[in-house]
Amino acid sequence: MTRIPRFLLSTACIAGLSLIQVTTTGQSPQPSQRDEVDLIIGERIGTPPSFAVPDCLTRTPDAATAEAARTIAQVLRDDLEFEREFRIIPRDIYRTIPVARSLEDLPFDRWQELGADGVISCTVEATSDSQIEIMARLFSVRSLESAFGVVYSGLNRNVRRYAHQLSDEIHRHQRGLQGVARTRIAFVTDRYSESVLGLVEDRPVKEIIFADYDGANVRRVTVSRSLNLTPAWSPDGRSIAYTSYLSGFPDVIVSHLYEGRMTRPANGNTEDHNFTPAFSPDGTQIAFWSNRNGNPDIYVVNVDGSGDVRQLTNHPGIDESPTWSPNGQQIAFTSDRTGSPQIYVIGADGTGFRRLTYETYCTRPTWSPPPFNEIAYASKTGPGHDIKVLDLATNEVRQLTYGLGSNESPSYSPNGRHIAFTSTRGSGLKQIYTIGRDGNGLSRVTSDGNNEMPSWSR
Repeated sequence: MTRIPRFLLSTACIAGLSLIQVTTTGQSPQPSQRDEVDLIIGERIGTPPSFAVPDCLTRTPDAATAEAARTIAQVLRDDLEFEREFRIIPRDIYRTIPVARSLEDLPFDRWQELGADGVISCTVEATSDSQIEIMARLFSVRSLESAFGVVYSGLNRNVRRYAHQLSDEIHRHQRGLQGVARTRIAFVTDRYSESVLGLVEDRPVKEIIFADYDGANVRRVTVSRSLNLTPAWSPDGRSIAYTSYLSGFPDVIVSHLYEGRMTRPANGNTEDHNFTPAFSPDGTQIAFWSNRNGNPDIYVVNVDGSGDVRQLTNHPGIDESPTWSPNGQQIAFTSDRTGSPQIYVIGADGTGFRRLTYETYCTRPTWSPPPFNEIAYASKTGPGHDIKVLDLATNEVRQLTYGLGSNESPSYSPNGRHIAFTSTRGSGLKQIYTIGRDGNGLSRVTSDGNNEMPSWSR
């Protein structure tokens, strides 16, 4: 018997799933499994390989399992298409292909006729009223070898999570790529149709929520019926910092999602107001802007509130919206010190100040993660804004959006290949979209109410 090795540690603490070993017989004429799983399907350079993702086979005859099988396949197709590393054969073509009889017994000759380089085969089985088991294999259509295989076992309510994990593992195994299918986007919304308590009548509430990167599986962070703005994920994905008017004045609040508590490290009050927090890359500090010394400047504080609040900038203009460099040594921010708002950068130790942009109006910078070295920002290009990216090595600027609505508040995905942003395109309501850093692959994430100020989890 040949063994498919483990590819990833369990994420049971989040998704209620586990990864277990699977064995196969590998007997002819069934496809074989390599002892050393190193088969890369398609050319490494050139045209992306074509993958087919048929619906999963069901191994228990109930409606819930059948629905899970369809959902897993559809979510997986969407996830694989999002990164654009593979060409996914359209599902409507699959009806011409006979249904597989088992995980391994696939009509490879028919898939080859359709131009598929790889086929992802999957089975779903209910193991109890609440538990489910998913087995998945990636086969090379040409060699009939299994390039990859996993089994997930866990709660049946997490079927989308299993598909996301499978997508990320395929990208890692086949492309050496950190996928984003299991990441989440936090944002501001008014979708709950509530009014702010204690303020002007009928003023809409803005709450912080987060969802999977594709907009599914929405969960609330705040339920305060106040104004909550500018969410920012901690590097470990366990906390979200944001600006809140919960106490009647703007202050930085950190919500520790898995501990059921909130902290206020900047310690604001009715006179000292704090805004737009940003976690340092190591998660120990938060940069923010505050009027505490009579002028809006950039400050840094320890996440746990210990020690002194350190003032980083000191200028009569308005300095706001800080973002950290990946190595934690610099902070970019918006300032109007020379007239209209522009993007500047300063060392985390207060040295090395310089101006980065020279346009009409630039705001809300966000620093990319490695391996890229660039800053995305919103630039005024007419009545609205567009998303632009500044390459810090060459000082070249490229524009990603072009005048459809107003496009603001960019936030990078953890692999740096995508940017989430707010746009009023279409209906005029504010919605969250994602786009590739090359300007391709536009996708809408939200649709309910107004949604803005995205922050992509690391």
